[in-house]
Amino acid sequence: MLDYLNQKDKPYTVIDTHAGAGLYSLDTGYAQQGAEYMQGIAKLWDVPNLPAPLQTYVEAVRQLNPQGALKAYPGSPWLALQAMRESDRLRLFELHSTDARLLHDNFAAAGRRVKVEFGDGFAGMRALLPPPSRRGLVLIDPSYEDKEDYRTVHQAIKDALQRFATGMYAVWYPLLPRPEPQRLVDNLMRLEGVKCLDVVLQVRAPTSDGLGMYGSGMLLINPPYTLAPMLRATLPTLVKLMGLDRTAGYRLQGAK
Repeated sequence: MLDYLNQKDKPYTVIDTHAGAGLYSLDTGYAQQGAEYMQGIAKLWDVPNLPAPLQTYVEAVRQLNPQGALKAYPGSPWLALQAMRESDRLRLFELHSTDARLLHDNFAAAGRRVKVEFGDGFAGMRALLPPPSRRGLVLIDPSYEDKEDYRTVHQAIKDALQRFATGMYAVWYPLLPRPEPQRLVDNLMRLEGVKCLDVVLQVRAPTSDGLGMYGSGMLLINPPYTLAPMLRATLPTLVKLMGLDRTAGYRLQGAK
């Protein structure tokens, strides 16, 4: 999506409502204990002949790991900054104090292009829309540990579209064996006059106890027309590399 925005000289703004720490160590603390990355980036790390978008992504992660071993992982703020130009602006929000301090430290050297705020990303997004250039991308990926987040995201998008109808929005949501995630998707795709693309990657079957994610989804609003064909060419590789059982698969629904 940023590649699409980069096709025009006019600057744009990227807003990340739940930016986290921005960069993560994979060989210490919680990351090593949970080792979730072993089911993600690690499965792409040494694979030859990846589709071009995946190869570009892996090469970006390699910039943080110049010795070759996978020890550091970039969050969406770092990846966005690598794609952006000097005239573009990145606005990062994080509500948790520990992550907010790390986020500030991790992007202190970026200068005026990046502004980090310790606070509610939904309120911060509202205050920034529309951006001065009327071009931008908003990333929204709360933890959804609080079920109220689903309603908050729905309302935040409705409000954002009233302020900045032509903006691009990317909403992450978990695949869980309960109704809230799909209800959020349905509500967003029913918004009048809104072009949506729902992208789902399922890596395993839902568990019988109803616990744990079995994949991820991204609901994209006003996506570039080039995105769906690129995803159709790329997602089968992700299913092949990351799928854990025969239920693994992908789905694209919405924008053509």
